[in-house]
Amino acid sequence: MGSTGTVLRELRGAQKSAKGVSLYSRYVNRPAGRVLAAGAYRAGLTPNQVTMTSALFTYGAVASVALVEPSWTLAVLVYAALAVGFAFDSADGQLARLTGRGGPDGEWLDHVVDCGKLLLVHTAVLISFYRFGELPSEAWLLLPLGFQLAAVVTFCAGLLREHLGKAAASARGPSWAAAPAGPVSRVRAVALLPADYGVFCLVFLLLGAPGAFRTGYAVLAVVHTLFLAAFLAKWFRELKALRAG
Repeated sequence: MGSTGTVLRELRGAQKSAKGVSLYSRYVNRPAGRVLAAGAYRAGLTPNQVTMTSALFTYGAVASVALVEPSWTLAVLVYAALAVGFAFDSADGQLARLTGRGGPDGEWLDHVVDCGKLLLVHTAVLISFYRFGELPSEAWLLLPLGFQLAAVVTFCAGLLREHLGKAAASARGPSWAAAPAGPVSRVRAVALLPADYGVFCLVFLLLGAPGAFRTGYAVLAVVHTLFLAAFLAKWFRELKALRAG
């Protein structure tokens, strides 16, 4: 087992493409996940164990949002746990590529944890609004449901786009399946920041000020809904082009 420095160098050489990745994931979450993956490798953990560690941090934070009255202390703790959970979510895939121990079971587990995270985090906000929030109107209770819909549809549609695109490209032969990823756009990486889960987690730092939290959460809900519309149109065009081509 190599030194931590050696492991980190190997992990840097086994990164996924940066195309379609926001600046937060590229420069914050992936490097943090790389450090965690190196530590997990040194500790002898498997990728699936790292995935479950991610779930432990994330689901613990989500449960706290639903069960504990909002405060600044809670805000810091929830954000820290969500950010660490997200970094471990990056670490499991990096560890799998480093060790060659990835497989369909690990990918399935990772997606199940991610899907549960998106469902539960907005459910927790809804419960917190209902239990602790002095809402200007009961209509605010609909906001987490709408945000949840946008987040889950984006997640599921994105997965389907990836897998259907790979299947269609593979069916057309090696020249399609091995097509280059294309250049990384810094402008696109900046534009994707509002849709990044790591940026979304930042809103929980406002839990100590319920009005500010509601406003920030509402703004992100609108932004994610707009991104969903744009993504759906883009992915549909891409899949249609694969069929036509």
